[in-house]
Amino acid sequence: MKSIDTAKLVGIINKFSMDRDWDQFHSIKNLSMALNVEASELTEIFQWMSEEGSNSVAQNPTELQKVKEELADVFVYMLRISSKLNIDLEDAVVSKMLINEKKYPVDLVRSNSKKYDEY
Repeated sequence: MKSIDTAKLVGIINKFSMDRDWDQFHSIKNLSMALNVEASELTEIFQWMSEEGSNSVAQNPTELQKVKEELADVFVYMLRISSKLNIDLEDAVVSKMLINEKKYPVDLVRSNSKKYDEY
């Protein structure tokens, strides 16, 4: 997987919004709601698929394109929110993974799907 230049993407997204004078509508509340809508649209693609069907979406170009577009929409809203709040997503992910390592110690959770407070 190639590296993502989030600064470049934030610049493209911010310009897109500014050119359309949409910043006035992009409160954190509205952006987080839009993020949830886009995540739901991603979920909708898989809603009635079997596990096997969902795992083989890459073999179906039409479905794969839909997934790409919804993932892009989710990522756009994540970047827009993080940009407006001055959150470095790379740092946030690294920090969260360190927290997750403590919540989910390998020796307790390996091959186990239970939530951290259930084991």
